[in-house]
Amino acid sequence: MKNATSCSSAGQHPLFLHHLLNNPPRAGEGVHFWLYRAARQLHVHLPAVKIINLLLSKAEGCGRTVTRQEVEDAVRNSLDRAWQPRSGQAVQPVSKWPRVNQEQRETVIKDGGGLVDLWELSPWKIDDNQAHTEEIIDRLFPGNPLLCCGESNRDFNTRLRENWRGELAQLALIVPSPMSAVTGTTKDGHESKHTLDNTGARRFLIVEFDTGTTDEHAALMIHLASKGPLVCVVHSGNKSLHGWFYAHGQPEAKVLNLFRYAVSLGADHATWTRSQFVRIPDGTRDNGQRQTVFFLNLKPLAAQ
Repeated sequence: MKNATSCSSAGQHPLFLHHLLNNPPRAGEGVHFWLYRAARQLHVHLPAVKIINLLLSKAEGCGRTVTRQEVEDAVRNSLDRAWQPRSGQAVQPVSKWPRVNQEQRETVIKDGGGLVDLWELSPWKIDDNQAHTEEIIDRLFPGNPLLCCGESNRDFNTRLRENWRGELAQLALIVPSPMSAVTGTTKDGHESKHTLDNTGARRFLIVEFDTGTTDEHAALMIHLASKGPLVCVVHSGNKSLHGWFYAHGQPEAKVLNLFRYAVSLGADHATWTRSQFVRIPDGTRDNGQRQTVFFLNLKPLAAQ
């Protein structure tokens, strides 16, 4: 996979950014914040992997060890608040996401299977009319973590998993990562039970295709399963499929590369945001349609 071409190389950054990168603070003077600040500015110029490598090199000699994990965390945490130029500014941002490679997408679809093939590949098949929502959520989110779930984007709550028991089959939406607190602060300063601020570390990366047919979406999911640990594929109850890829403990750069590749095949980039609601596996959409699980593979979770 190729990343989108950058509009600036390491030596062509704006003067203030060049100064920021070449004057990292000393240990005890805010190295961690410097990483975040620099990463936030660099997203408009470079893909994530190059940002990580650049910051690692610039942080050498700051007086303490700066680990790759610390830098990856800074790049991840700054992505949703990446700097964007104001209207009229000369700097033109490079999209964080690649354009759809239609030729590659068509090749994958042509060489792949369909929804029936995806079903046949599933190690665990739901072949009855009973709701298995609770059982699936128990396996996807073991223990008793805080989960944010709801009937809609306006009707939701954040509770301990056990406090949701018996209700999930009738709900439509879930944040695909445990929450770190019951409430957080929205970007406009309001308290809410569904914010990026109170969403914990990424557990699942969600890939959604909503253009084309369901069979085409299935072919794309089968292809992506060869690139990353596909755990679950859920029908939206309308026209799209949601693929759940296990991301816990994976380097953020690796997860981002997989997602960028999926976007190049037509995936919606909105689900990169950790707090984005997605379809509850085997839940119920607001139109009454079941959000059927067509693929379920729990093996990637065994090593957690």
